[in-house]
Amino acid sequence: MAPRAQWKGVLKAGALTCPVALHTAVSTSERIAFHTLNRPTGNRVRREFVDASTGTLVPPEDQVKGFEVEDGRYVTLEPEQVAAAVPESDKTLDIAGFLPCDEVDEIYLDRSYYLVPAEAGAEAAFVALRDGLRKAKVAALAHAVLFRRFRTVLVRPQDEGLVATLLNFDYEVRSAADAFSGVPQAKAKGEMLDLARHIIDTKRGSFDPAAFEDRYEAALAELVKAKQAGKTPKRPRAAAGGKVIDLMEALRRSAAPDAGGSGAKGARSTGKAGAKAAKPSSRSAAKAGAAAKTRRKAG
Repeated sequence: MAPRAQWKGVLKAGALTCPVALHTAVSTSERIAFHTLNRPTGNRVRREFVDASTGTLVPPEDQVKGFEVEDGRYVTLEPEQVAAAVPESDKTLDIAGFLPCDEVDEIYLDRSYYLVPAEAGAEAAFVALRDGLRKAKVAALAHAVLFRRFRTVLVRPQDEGLVATLLNFDYEVRSAADAFSGVPQAKAKGEMLDLARHIIDTKRGSFDPAAFEDRYEAALAELVKAKQAGKTPKRPRAAAGGKVIDLMEALRRSAAPDAGGSGAKGARSTGKAGAKAAKPSSRSAAKAGAAAKTRRKAG
């Protein structure tokens, strides 16, 4: 059974139109969710709105939305005024232009949806657009009113369909310059850079989302299962504290020929690329070893 569409409309690119449907690509519905209960009765509790100053219960008909303009002062908006500000939807996902797939900074990507043909006769136009995007290696930039908001959408081909990703507005993305202002301007070089390269090469892998484990969800599931069976939940083991190491010494130990072979094995396990990447570290280690021998003779 096909999943229920979150939105249906028309994808439009110039003279080409195609009825389409949006389906949720990412969902949190499988996460463990808790309810708040009354401990003595075991019944669920409900929330009620209370006046922050008087402590009296506020009925729904007296509740109104307000925007704080300064401390303690609000501009109130009636429900019909808020509703009037919601843009009207013409159910059109209108493509404004095309751009290289890698031109959009990933920080602007928000929630993604699968985009599919909504009618049996729409496949031809859908496939033409999908294959055209793939062959040109571009994405489509479109606009639509989705979920009561005007949104900019990035449309890209994926497998047999399209993926529509909502984009964050520029005012929503915080300045990277502000966040990184305290990061030193220094650059890694020499043996420190060799260490970073060595670590990267020995741990190089591929992206496999199935291998990622949500440890918090797994721990909650075990906790619920134990409580349901009337067992005492196991206390999780405390994580071992990180050990502060001398990075330069770690580089020398991992790359030196007489380090028990551990560095060489690690490089060989990554294949030719890893072996090549390990050579600069070995030269650095040899220099360090020679310097150490000179110091011992001098002592």
